[in-house]
Amino acid sequence: MSLKEKSDRFVEEMSLLPDRFERFTYIVDHGKHHEPLSPELRTETFRVEGCQSQLWLVPEFHDGVCRFRADSDSAIVKGIAAIICDYYSGEKPEAILEGDVRFLEEVGVDQHLSSNRRNGLGQVDNRIKRFAKSCLEDAGT
Repeated sequence: MSLKEKSDRFVEEMSLLPDRFERFTYIVDHGKHHEPLSPELRTETFRVEGCQSQLWLVPEFHDGVCRFRADSDSAIVKGIAAIICDYYSGEKPEAILEGDVRFLEEVGVDQHLSSNRRNGLGQVDNRIKRFAKSCLEDAGT
């Protein structure tokens, strides 16, 4: 599934929910379906700076595609980070660099977050893109 198809599917699913409370429930439930990171991965190396909550992002690159896992001590942050990770996971670095998580704004996900939480989640996108760029550089492209 392309990034466009992933974002379109998410927007469609969220648009079916009548209010922001149901949307946040959907996001929290999404995060609950993601396995928590082991304590060994909850380190400064993987911690995302700039978020009010503790947030960790673990990137991996295998067989030409990137995969991402995230965890947080905040259910809503974990849910949104999981959505971002699902969006980019399984994609080639080139596609990730072209990707855009503005689809979250389309359904109002960012409207009800504190500026610190929005900043932290923006950092998730930045770190994912930096990782994709490093994968390309390591491959010599």
